[in-house]
Parts: sequence; structure tokens; C-alpha cells
Amino acid sequence: MKTNSRYLADVLITAIAPAIWGSTYFVTTSFLPHGYPLTVAMLRALPAGLLLLLIVRKLPTGVWWGRAFILGALNFSFFWAMLFVSAYRLPGGVAATVGAVQPLIVIALSRLFLGKPIRFLAVIAGLIGMSGVALLVLTPNAALDPVGIAAGLAGAVSMAFGTVLSRHWQPSVSSLTFTSWQLTAGGILLVPVAFLLEPALPVPTPANILGIAYLGLIGAGFTYLLWFRGLSRIEPSAAASLGFLSPVVATLLGWLALGQSLTPTQLAGFAMVLISVWLSQRSLMPKAGVVTPTRPAASPQPAIRQP
Repeated sequence: MKTNSRYLADVLITAIAPAIWGSTYFVTTSFLPHGYPLTVAMLRALPAGLLLLLIVRKLPTGVWWGRAFILGALNFSFFWAMLFVSAYRLPGGVAATVGAVQPLIVIALSRLFLGKPIRFLAVIAGLIGMSGVALLVLTPNAALDPVGIAAGLAGAVSMAFGTVLSRHWQPSVSSLTFTSWQLTAGGILLVPVAFLLEPALPVPTPANILGIAYLGLIGAGFTYLLWFRGLSRIEPSAAASLGFLSPVVATLLGWLALGQSLTPTQLAGFAMVLISVWLSQRSLMPKAGVVTPTRPAASPQPAIRQP
């Protein structure tokens, strides 16, 4: 059974993931070679997934092989591919604003797949969050490219489906094992795409290795462990609203590390994003004195080693 304080703790732990994801842009532009987005995405997912697999020493069985690859594609392969297409064809602010529609899509999908009610306050929070992100990252001369916008929307839909289905399909294994399956599957699917569409990666420098290691171990392995753990404990719409923290952290890093300025409009965007996250969690948080059931703990199972 889950109390109000335990729910809040789960929300705060889950929020660490999108906060760390906000550092991706800074690390990518400062430490990684330019022009290899799909290769970098593959190197971010596959080694981290294989490392986690070595730790858990458990492979999917039965239907979970197919589900692992579906979730790996939705949460990583297709999502990251669309994210990079959007980022290349749109200014960063436009891409981030388009992607900010994801929490609203999650609300609709949660109703469809999980039978969750559509809460008016959660919808309002999503709209406020989108507006806050727009104020935070949009510039007056931002150009709109139809292909880029379509890719951004496709990426948002992909991640939304991955978020909801990760809650809908809960295997009787630990969050660490569930994360390892999805990261490995997503990385495997990216291998042929990166090989066919991009030139060979040049010999990496120490800075490149450091950046890839950070994005893989911290930005993928650690954060998605927290993310999938959160999805097993809080509602997908509550988790999705935390994604608004990513552009906040990205903007703060640009200000602190890259010397970028903060305008009054951006400060207003900060405030709106924080209000949005607070409203969303408030609409979904258990009432005081009321407990809600959580998913039962996974029963121990023997490790399934790869022959």
C-alpha cells in the first residue's frame, strides 16, 4: 500500500531522470563529434543495455522478447531517431516545444490502455507546461519546417506509447532487468540504421569517450532505471509531466556553463513549467489519509543465461 509521503518520494526519485536528460544537449555539443547522431544514440543505448544484462544475467522469455523490442523501439530507437531529425530540421526551441505535447498524449493513452480518468487539472497542467517550455526556449525568428514538426510529433507519440506500455506491460522482474531488456533491444535496432545512414565514426578523443560514457552510463542506464522504476509506481501521466524539467535544466546549464543569458520571458517560462509540474502531481497525488495499492513485488526467479 502506498501513502502520500511514499508517493511523493517516488515522484522525486523519478524526477531525477528527466533532470539529468536536460544535460544531454550540453554534453553532446561539448564532448561528442558532430554529425553522428544515430551512431551516438546506438552507443548510448547498446553498451549500457549489455552492461546491465551482464549484471542481471536474465534474458526475456516467451512474449517478452517481442515486447522488449517493441518498447525498445518506442522508448529509444524510433524516439531518438525522430528526435534527431526534428533537432536537425528545427531550431532547438521549436523542437522542444513540439516535444512538450507528450504529457497530453500520455493522458489520452492512459485512458485508452489503462482506463485512467482524464483529469481536467492534469490537462490544464500540460497546457501550462507547453506554454512554459515555449517561453523558455522559443526565439522570435524560429522557423517552422513541416518535416521537422512531423518528426517531433512522431517522437512525442513514440515516447508517449513507450511510457504507457511500460506501465501496461509490467513483467515479474526487477526494474533493473526491465531496463536492460529495453536498452539492449533499442540499441540493437539502431545498429543497422546507424551503419546504413551515417559514415564511420572517427577515432574518438578522450573527450568523446568521456561524453559517450556519461550518456550511456548516467544518461541512459542510470536514468532509465529510475524512469522505469517510477512508471511501475506512479501514473504515466504523472511521470510524463516531469519531462518538462529537461528543458529547464538544459537552459540552466546553458546559462551556467555556456554563458547564455536569461531573459524575463525565460524566467516566466521557468515559473510556468514549475507550476505545471506541481499542478500535475497535485491532481494525481493520493489524498491525505488515503492509501492506494502498488504493484506487487516480483517473485524471485532463476536467472536465464544465454547459451
